[in-house]
Amino acid sequence: MPPELDQRDTDRDTLAGLDALDTPTVRRTSWWRRLSSSVLPPVVALVLIVVVWQIVWSTAVLPEYQLPSPAAVWDSFLQIVADGSIWSILWTSISRAFLGFLIALVIATPLGLLVAKVPVVRSAIGPLLSGLQSLPSVAWVPAAVLWFGLTDATIYFVVLLGSVPSIANGLVAGIDQIPPILPRAGRVLGARGLAAARHVLLPAALPGYLAGCKQGWAFAWRSLMAAEIIAAGPALGLGLGAYLKQGSDFNDIAGVFSAVLLILVVGIGIELLVFRPLERRVLAARGLALT
Repeated sequence: MPPELDQRDTDRDTLAGLDALDTPTVRRTSWWRRLSSSVLPPVVALVLIVVVWQIVWSTAVLPEYQLPSPAAVWDSFLQIVADGSIWSILWTSISRAFLGFLIALVIATPLGLLVAKVPVVRSAIGPLLSGLQSLPSVAWVPAAVLWFGLTDATIYFVVLLGSVPSIANGLVAGIDQIPPILPRAGRVLGARGLAAARHVLLPAALPGYLAGCKQGWAFAWRSLMAAEIIAAGPALGLGLGAYLKQGSDFNDIAGVFSAVLLILVVGIGIELLVFRPLERRVLAARGLALT
């Protein structure tokens, strides 16, 4: 065989080996192992928390009006399930959170692109975005009530100020981590302006952008709860925050615990059902996650 063919075969084998190293490892496991590894640990942790909670309540370290029993909290939860009010409570808060988060995405995405790619804009409002991200959104509730009254505008204003900075900063961080060769290749292929943002910057910055969206949702949910607790009124309906405040106003500690648990369940559910699958798909597509 000629030496040229031997060299080509060697180069082909070398490239194939490098491709194999870059390919994410796929490990197939049975469904019951996947189920036990993903479901069993949180279930065990939840059982342990309830057991410890029951033991602490049984010792009567705190009076009943400060620490209810798990059974009392469960009865309070069953009460709102039985009368059907749980669905209107959840819908009021979740619909507000999703609508506010979608509006925040529309605002924060072009804002993040401008901050990342225009030096003057970054110098002008970059520090402001970082400052707003660290500012508790609850601080805006009194001013929002004075500006908009007890209306939905107050709720959405607080949600936007809580989520927009996180989403924009996540996109800026993702764009800053893009290899310089990718925008150059896009310019060579004719991608400029909005086309470059759509076809080069956003896809390349997707992991950082998704991390910012995940944090933005967490801030939006926290901001919504703070706004519903403080800016509560008949015109705003009964959301989770208002339900929590209602329990506090009536000294119903079991209702307070029930509201807190519902807030946790919704937050964890959105994380597991929406952001976790998206994160896995994005990382797996880049060879960064084991499946």
